[in-house]
Amino acid sequence: MARRPSAVGSELEEDRLRALPLLSVSRETLAMFDQYVGLLQRWQTIKNLVGPGTMASIWTRHIADSAQLTAYAQEAKIWVDIGSGAGFPGLVIAILLADRPGFHMHLVESNGRKSAFLREVARTLHLPVTVHNCRIEAAFSALPEKIDCLSARALASLKELLEMQAKITKNPCIGLFLKGQDVDAELTEAAKYWNIQAKIHKSITDPTGNIVEVIAASLKV
Repeated sequence: MARRPSAVGSELEEDRLRALPLLSVSRETLAMFDQYVGLLQRWQTIKNLVGPGTMASIWTRHIADSAQLTAYAQEAKIWVDIGSGAGFPGLVIAILLADRPGFHMHLVESNGRKSAFLREVARTLHLPVTVHNCRIEAAFSALPEKIDCLSARALASLKELLEMQAKITKNPCIGLFLKGQDVDAELTEAAKYWNIQAKIHKSITDPTGNIVEVIAASLKV
């Protein structure tokens, strides 16, 4: 049996309250997140942007989970998020860092309806965001030559992400990738092909989640 809208709304408000200590943002930024969630709720009814079962936990499962990445790229200005989906983590980061001088977020998303949603949120919230509605390999030539940080969430294996990072930028760039409990196996597999300097950080929202911070990576010869 489907849950009543009022029940879902109550769960969402409870989840919002749980997320607030993890976010620790200003009233203005919180208001932007509220607008973002409101837009997501409206679009979700016809576009199915995220898993229906995750809407009641959108604040902790998606927003707070994405927001934690900013702690590991405190100087990053030019940011590229690949496979952005409904904006996790890219739009969340753009909201948090919108006032950082020189900041700009590039979102790469091949799905047309999700790209339209990303543009609508960026327009409504006046975010420094460019949306690239194309496959990742088609975006290579459109992205800035120099970027400071590349992020991705639930997109591909670490080996594949490092391959993408090498094609997207030649300059030193931080990679921040949200991963699950199989992170050690992914690192082992990627290390067969890449010399990797990385740190693993435990997620603050998911006991089985991890963040892989790639500081440097070079292809083995």
